[in-house]
Amino acid sequence: KDVDLPIIITKSRYLKNTVKRAERGDLSKDVVRELNHFLENNEERIWENSWVYFPEQCLAPRTRAVIARDLLADKSKPDGKKRTDSQIFYTTRKGQNCLRVPISYLLKLSLLDAVYQTNSQLPFVHTAEKLANHFISDNTSPEILSFNLVQGAGDQTGIEAAKEGARVFLLTQMLSQYANKQFRLQENGQRAIVYNAPHAPRRQKILNELVPEGFYRHLFMSPCLSGWDRGEDKHHYMALCHRALSTSQLNTITKLKDAGILKNNLTILPNTSNTCLANNGTHISLGSSILSKLGAEQNPHFSEEVEKYLADLVIKIVEHFLPLLVNTYSAAPYRLDFHDCHPEKVLGFLPHELDYTHLRMIWRRWKKKADLSFMGKDFSPFGPRKFDQLLAKTFRLKGDFIPDYRLIDYLVALRSTETSRALDGRLGNQARLKEELAEMGIFDPQMSIYLPYRMRSYTTMGYSGFEGRSYSLFQSFLTDMAEAVSLQNLITAFAYSYIIDGRIRHQDIPDTPSVESERRQVFFATALGVPTFYVRANSGNRFMKKILSKVKRQRNSRRYKGYIRIEVQEYKRALVSLLEEDNRELIEQLGMSNCISSLKERLAGTGQATLEKIAIESNKITGCTSPMKCSSDKFNQATETYYRNGLKRSQTEEGLAVLLEDCRLLEQENNHFLRQIAQSIKLSCSEFIEQQKENLLTETCDIHSLETFIHIMLVIIRSKQTSQQL
Repeated sequence: KDVDLPIIITKSRYLKNTVKRAERGDLSKDVVRELNHFLENNEERIWENSWVYFPEQCLAPRTRAVIARDLLADKSKPDGKKRTDSQIFYTTRKGQNCLRVPISYLLKLSLLDAVYQTNSQLPFVHTAEKLANHFISDNTSPEILSFNLVQGAGDQTGIEAAKEGARVFLLTQMLSQYANKQFRLQENGQRAIVYNAPHAPRRQKILNELVPEGFYRHLFMSPCLSGWDRGEDKHHYMALCHRALSTSQLNTITKLKDAGILKNNLTILPNTSNTCLANNGTHISLGSSILSKLGAEQNPHFSEEVEKYLADLVIKIVEHFLPLLVNTYSAAPYRLDFHDCHPEKVLGFLPHELDYTHLRMIWRRWKKKADLSFMGKDFSPFGPRKFDQLLAKTFRLKGDFIPDYRLIDYLVALRSTETSRALDGRLGNQARLKEELAEMGIFDPQMSIYLPYRMRSYTTMGYSGFEGRSYSLFQSFLTDMAEAVSLQNLITAFAYSYIIDGRIRHQDIPDTPSVESERRQVFFATALGVPTFYVRANSGNRFMKKILSKVKRQRNSRRYKGYIRIEVQEYKRALVSLLEEDNRELIEQLGMSNCISSLKERLAGTGQATLEKIAIESNKITGCTSPMKCSSDKFNQATETYYRNGLKRSQTEEGLAVLLEDCRLLEQENNHFLRQIAQSIKLSCSEFIEQQKENLLTETCDIHSLETFIHIMLVIIRSKQTSQQL
């Protein structure tokens, strides 16, 4: 009765029409009953990705002026018309005229209001206004862009990036707590919670199965109020992405039949609506100052064609190393029951990402790894849920545990075709591929290319570099994220060194779809937890052969003639050996020896990998010794509880540690703005942080303390921005 999402569903025309159709007998009454059950049985009282509402009078006049501007159809035209959907952002609740917004926009309003309410000095206001457009949205959840460009060499790159990530997360916590109090959310039965979680919430998946795709988009697609001049156009683009990916997964069924995985017509159709755009990851972009300088100087030896030729080859090399990052530094653990294991549902977008040979291989190994057999006989779910549950109970079939479900539940990589290659080094190759995939119903040409490691060209982005998109969830900023960024940096530099020395050329890693699929299968096998994979003995990928020459345990496959059977863990160790043997000098130059040692410990099990750390915390909540000892609902609910509570607290603690360190350094420099804050609160800013940090962690800070926290953070961010300009 208090939260926006159930209110909107209850009052919707969709529900009213559904009830009337059920009463007439045109529709099964089960549909209405299941939807009512969803609304009325929410024990945790968590409504993921709901919007919030609050009286507009809570806002400072200048904050209200920002809203008026953001509701323009085109913000670059102050005298222009309003968005055609402006009315959805206003509502009447409990007799009050209220503003109604998604939490991604709430964070922006909270940031600006915290300086506008207190009539802060110009530097605070300028910094807050500059940061406001960093709070946008990625289809459903808040998307927050880094506040500062991190500069560093070697492992320092990762350390500084991790500190920046911790600052961003900490400020987000301050802003959500500020909104809860200043905007009277708590008074109106609401509490906004922002935390890191890698895939769509369990209840959101349930709701997606109950409502049509258009209504799902109405409930969850971001209206794009922040970050774009023409927000309504961006909103339509996000709806296009949802429609395209929903259709794309539906089209995997044909490929599964062609691959021989679906052998009959007993098929569970994926929903026409897909929740994959509610998956969340961390994208980490690295740029080269040297290459960017060449681009700025319009150096003839670094033309757009040359940059593209080099970047595509770097991506192909780096893709071989991506399995090192999966589960080791980021993860998205997920439990599947037996009745969930229909290939047309659990294989996600893999039919579009792997060729038929590797898809069949990975499905066979997955079934063997998962608990889908009894006395040597394979059992696959038949379709009717109750029958599958009875089958599972009779034969004690438990399903499976997926280490990084986000990488399976999302379209991570677009596979090349026989006539269009994504990474052959030629300008326009990805546009040509998208056009061809659109004809096949796999993608839409208006969407950005999907790759796990993506080029950032100087012409488009203003710098030359790459975006790492394979990270699901870091358990820690200061350890997991720091080491992952440093390793990404090392691997990219390693790839360039190979190219510059002439040791690898494009023809060494052919651009055929089969070779592309061959290297990416390891990445997906790692995400699934499949222990082995197969490589053709006469593979045309000479770089893959170089890696395999360092794999200790391998043998010819007895099942697949002409293939070599490789253990995933041994492949990862071979990658580390290759890094150490071929580029020891580079490792020393970048100061990466400790990072490599830590990586080896994580792979050996003597150091805790991210997957293990998350699973341990989830097991504590379930009370089970392993994910396979409990049901999927119990384990997946436990991971969500951990993300919302334990993980949010530990990552906030990391942010506070970074803030305290930043603050003490600035106090040593006798920073003018920190002195002003100290005078107003009658103690130093570092003492204030020490005194109030537990209140921030328990969300019991008063509004004045929250404003002080936000102002201190703005001083820190401003100092970082100023030092970069110098």
